[in-house]
Amino acid sequence: MDFNTQKPIFLQIYDLVLEQILNNQLTEGTRIASVREMAANMQVNPNTVQRAYTELQAKGILTQQRGIGYFIGAKAKATALAIRRDEFMRIQLPLIVRQMKTLGITWEELQNVIPVQTGIH
Repeated sequence: MDFNTQKPIFLQIYDLVLEQILNNQLTEGTRIASVREMAANMQVNPNTVQRAYTELQAKGILTQQRGIGYFIGAKAKATALAIRRDEFMRIQLPLIVRQMKTLGITWEELQNVIPVQTGIH
């Protein structure tokens, strides 16, 4: 994985797990890589992965079964979706709206472009 220098690595691992859940690559009840396995795969310090897993566990995305490992929790997909939607509304959307104002882009223009560019109707 190529890491972004603008964001802490543990948050990028956190984001990766959320993305994999939302894309159905990881499903509820599935065991995920151990901290050491993930650290080796990502070529990062195990403490970095542990920090990401701890954050995911605090949000209810992961559960830990002692001696067995980490699993995708019940309702993880719904929780991941809520987290991502909240981040979009709080962080990304205000930046988009500000950029639209700066460039003089109207909502009507945007509505005409979105279906063409994205296939969203």
